[in-house]
Formats: sequence, structure tokens, C-alpha cells
Amino acid sequence: MMKVQECIFFQLIKASQAGAGFWTKKVEHLGVTASQAMTLNFLGEEDAILTNALGQKLQITSATMTGILDRLERMDLIERRPHPDDRRAILVCLTEKGARYAMQINTIMIEANTEFLNNFSHEQSQNFRNLLKQVWEGRR
Repeated sequence: MMKVQECIFFQLIKASQAGAGFWTKKVEHLGVTASQAMTLNFLGEEDAILTNALGQKLQITSATMTGILDRLERMDLIERRPHPDDRRAILVCLTEKGARYAMQINTIMIEANTEFLNNFSHEQSQNFRNLLKQVWEGRR
């Protein structure tokens, strides 16, 4: 009989909870959730992106994406604009305030990555990241 603590799914859940909790604490002083922070981070990399493309990058449903964007818009961090070439499409754009948040969140992300993985050597950290990527990409 396998002990629950040895089950890979239990271990993945616990690792996910540890990472999500750590990230949440790092960004909560900004008044944003972990998901909102990641959304702003992606927009910091690629602003004025189609709503569905942003959802694909985040790998979330359109309903979840809509909720996140609604809240970010109410906070004056993003705005939705019509696409200049396709009036049915909506672009998600950072506001000036949102761009400042995105830069700040990216700095926090860099520091948080280092801190979260500080118990690992550089080689272990790279191996861990590669293994997570294999699990993530192999099960989509």
C-alpha cells in the first residue's frame, strides 16, 4: 500500500500550494492577487495583446480571464481597447499605472524566484525547472 505522502499527486498539490502561497505573499502589498500579478507581468512583456492570446499565455479559461481583467480595469491598471483592424477583437492594454505595477511585479518576481529556490544549488534549480516544465508540457 502506498502512503499518501508518497503519491506524486499529493506532492504536486503541496508543491503548488507552497509556490502559490509564497507568490501571493510577495505581491499582496500591491493589492493584487497572484493571478492578477501574473497577468500584469505578461502584459509587461507584451502590451496591447488580444484577450484570448493573453488567456492562452496564462493558460486560463475565458471566464477566468474576464474576471481578472474586470478587476484590473476597476483598479485602473488595464484598459480594453478595440482592435484597429478587427472591430470584434479587444486588445488588453496597460495603463500608465499598470505599466508601473508590471515593472514592480517583474522585479518582485526575479527576487522571489531567487528566494524561493535558495535551498537549491544552481544545477538543482535548473533541473527542478526542467522537470516541472516536462510535467507541465507533457500533460496538457
